[in-house]
Formats: sequence, C-alpha cells, structure tokens
Amino acid sequence: MTRRQLTFWGVIGLVVLIVLANTFFIVDQRESAIVLRLGQPVRVIHPLGKPGAGLNIKTPFIENVIKVDRRNLGLEADQEEVISADQERLVVDAFLRYRIADPLQYYRTLRDDRTATARLEPLVNSALRQVLGSTTSSNIISGQRAQLMAATRDDVARRAALARFGVQVIDLRIKRADLPAANQAAVYRRMQTARQQEAAQIRAVGEQQKRQIIAAADKEVAITLAAASEEGETTRGQGDAQRTRIFAQSFGRDPGFAAFYRSMQAYETALGQGDATVVLSPDSDFFRYFERGPGASGRR
Repeated sequence: MTRRQLTFWGVIGLVVLIVLANTFFIVDQRESAIVLRLGQPVRVIHPLGKPGAGLNIKTPFIENVIKVDRRNLGLEADQEEVISADQERLVVDAFLRYRIADPLQYYRTLRDDRTATARLEPLVNSALRQVLGSTTSSNIISGQRAQLMAATRDDVARRAALARFGVQVIDLRIKRADLPAANQAAVYRRMQTARQQEAAQIRAVGEQQKRQIIAAADKEVAITLAAASEEGETTRGQGDAQRTRIFAQSFGRDPGFAAFYRSMQAYETALGQGDATVVLSPDSDFFRYFERGPGASGRR
C-alpha cells in the first residue's frame, strides 16, 4: 500500500472517529441529557421517572448534548431581614432543596445552575418576607416554625410553577431566625424586666395565700381551744356537782368521817406547799387528828 493510500485511509479513519464521537454519548444514572438541534432543545434523555441512562445516539454535528443533574440540589439563600407582625426585626437564614423536574423547560427558562440560583433566591426571600411578615416573632422563632416553613415552601413552589422554571421544590428550612445584634441587648433587658414583674406578682400572690392559710389555721386553733375549754368547764362542773353530792351523802351518813375529810383538806391547803409557817397552841383543835387519828371527832 502506497503512502498516499495510507494517508487516505488514515484520513477516512479519523473522519469516522470524529463522526462516531459526535454520534454516541453516555448518560450517567445521576444525569438527564438535553439534546439541542441547532441550539434549540428538542428532546430529553433519561428524565425523572424514565429510563435512558447509558449509551445513546444523536445526529452528529447538528445536535449536541447538555447534561443536567437529576439529584436534589441545594440553594443557600442570603440572610434576609424580615419585619414580623409585632414589628420585630429578625435576621432569617434559610436554604432550599429542589430538583429539575422538566429539563426542557428548565433549559428554556434558566439555562444553567448559576442562572437558576440567581432566579430562585429572590423567590425564596420574597416568600420569607410575605409569610413571616404576617406572624409574630415568637411564632417564627419557636411557636409555629414548622408550619411557617411549610407555608414558605408552598409559596416558593407556587411562584416557581408560575414562572415555568421546570423545577420541583422539595423542602425549605429556616436555619436561623435571630434578632439583629443591635436589638438583642434591648430585647434581653425587656425580657428580664418582664420576668422580674412576673416573679414579683407570683411572690405577692404566694404571700397573700400564706396569710390566708395562717389566718384560717389560727381561727381553727381558736375555735378548737374554745370548744375544748367549754367542754372542760362543763366536765369539771359536772365533776364538782357529783363530788358535792357524794360529800353531802357521806356527811349525812358519817359526820365524823366528813369532819376528818374536811380537816385533811384544810391540812393540804395550809401545809401542802411545804414552806408554810403555822403558829398555834399545842392543844389546838386543828391538830386533834395528829394525836388521836381518824377517830377524833370532837374537842378535847
């Protein structure tokens, strides 16, 4: 084979390789391919929910291929300052998760990831201002955060559908919702004052309840003591009456014993303390029972 023939077949082989390289292409499992014909999108290979990954064919030199990611994509929105319904200024930091649901529409509207980020971020910020601006700061920070994130996600999805971006919004999360640094000190002071007032009110209520309980207890003690005293006096009176009756009956039956008993009471009254001094005549009738015992009944 001559040199010219080798050159000819070499050129033919090179042309075949170039044609094959521009005819066959591989689509990864994680990607979708948009086939462009003279710069216009005509079909999608391996869209969501359909097969097509692997080796594919296109018309050489007339069609070319642009690949887009089929996986979930993330967008970190810039910090946005939101004014809540109670006029509190909050710095909100959020992120969006989405995926390309319609690659043809995505390419026609957004073209690439950089343009998608530039177009989606204003939607996120606008939805945050609209949804969070209709509720109070306490709900944004903790009270209804999950519901507010869901409402913001739905609002972004609705706006993206109206703009025909060809994307499916999966989730939106608020990572942080805090007061601006300039307002934090004033808010903390206001919260501290409110807590101090609440604590003072609780202490005042507790003091009032304590006094009421003490007054009720004192009243119950006074009533109990009065009832016990009344019952004691009644019982003592009944005992004294019974003692007097028994003594009268005994006096009528045995006057000597009655006189002895009364003398013993007189001894107890006069000498029972142990420190009394009694000056009497030795033959005083007061001491007759000391000499003659219980049988002494008259004067000596």
